Amino acid sequence: MTRYHQRIGGTNHTFDGLVELLAKATPRRSGDELAGCAAESDAERAAAQWALSEVPLSVFLNEPVVPYETDEVTRLILDTHDRVAFQAVSHLTVGGLRDWLLAVAAEPDAAVTLAAVSRGLTPEMVAAVSKLMRNQDLIAVAKATEVTAGFRTTIGLPGTLATRLQPNHPTDDPRGIAAAVLDGLLLGCGDAVIGINPATDSPKATADLLYLLDEVRQRFDIPTQSCVLSHVTTTMGLIEAGAPVDLVFQSIAGTEGANSGFGVNISLLREADEAGRSLRRGTVGDNVMYLETGQGSALSAGAHLGTGGKPVDQQTLETRAYAVARDLDPLLVNTVVGFIGPEYLYDGKQIIRAGLEDHFCGKLLGLPMGVDVCYTNHAEADQDDMDTLLTLLGAAGCAFVIAVPGADDVMLGYQSLAYHDALYARKVLGLTPAPEFAAWLDRLGMMGADGRILPVEPLSSPLRALAGAS
Repeated sequence: MTRYHQRIGGTNHTFDGLVELLAKATPRRSGDELAGCAAESDAERAAAQWALSEVPLSVFLNEPVVPYETDEVTRLILDTHDRVAFQAVSHLTVGGLRDWLLAVAAEPDAAVTLAAVSRGLTPEMVAAVSKLMRNQDLIAVAKATEVTAGFRTTIGLPGTLATRLQPNHPTDDPRGIAAAVLDGLLLGCGDAVIGINPATDSPKATADLLYLLDEVRQRFDIPTQSCVLSHVTTTMGLIEAGAPVDLVFQSIAGTEGANSGFGVNISLLREADEAGRSLRRGTVGDNVMYLETGQGSALSAGAHLGTGGKPVDQQTLETRAYAVARDLDPLLVNTVVGFIGPEYLYDGKQIIRAGLEDHFCGKLLGLPMGVDVCYTNHAEADQDDMDTLLTLLGAAGCAFVIAVPGADDVMLGYQSLAYHDALYARKVLGLTPAPEFAAWLDRLGMMGADGRILPVEPLSSPLRALAGAS
């Protein structure tokens, strides 16, 4: 195991291995302090970042942060690494990669160059370089990176911001869900997915919600996809039973142990992907997986220890989850950035930083990356912080965000974005919905020539019928 040294401010700092170096170099967050791996001072953090900047990228291929022999995520990362794509940056250090990314991002053909190198980067390389970047660096490189996916709508196109319409209800009441769906559609939301977190994971309840959403979609010819966010095994059973499944959902994490806690492994996820694709329900693409992540999930499961038994920082483990996602070629991936709580991301500053990190890392690794811009009520954060993060993510080219009625999810008990927040971001930043969904809004008279969502009164009869359907 390599030991890393850096002298700063008259003090010699030593870091025992890559796992410790990555953790100490991470911007401050409560989860790493809880795990006991955070830098003890700003000076130690700066020393770690300096030392990390001088680490050759090739080291990450030879010194895994979680042992290859005991972790299938590590095996996936190293066994599928594209060494041909890596050649373009193989001579660089972590600091050199930062400089290279920023230089490429300023070029007109940046998206092509970044896409070509994406498969040559491991999650650990990408996590490492993010630790050396300011917020504006994360935004600039993410903006220059283009990743698209498709099912009935195309996700991730430049100049677009899609939304997941999240009509959760504490008892899965169809009337409450239908009202929330209508509310979101009238405000131009739902082009990424209409996705429900069910109050229970019973197959019958999940099937009932799937049929409800599919009936609404077909009745009004809405170009979108639906998803009920049950466990992947529940959804696979419903596929076999003939239920109208569009997307297959699962929460994932960055270690084998954390994924085991979710009741999944890579083989099962691949099987689920094949099952979803076999239905051939898409129209503009066949990406069928919807995956959610979040910093702190491995730590909360006690599955965060790496090489030498040392705790791995939560942001590096989060980025490793994107290797699992990348293997499945999904339609949607989002980090639920502030959902786990202040034990992992204490305040608005930490949530904003984590959201930008996750978006940058996921997008650079080739994922159509979205963010649930959110926080729990016991965190030191408020809706002003969420406004800031939403605006920064919109500038960074985020594929989609999640929106709920009134920004308050009454089933999950946390704060997210409201439907009108997406309208704000689109208007201020000059963004549009996914093109297929935008055409539907236009066809129903819901969207003006300037892209603005119109009030209900002057709308066409099909939309009045939609309003009456609830």
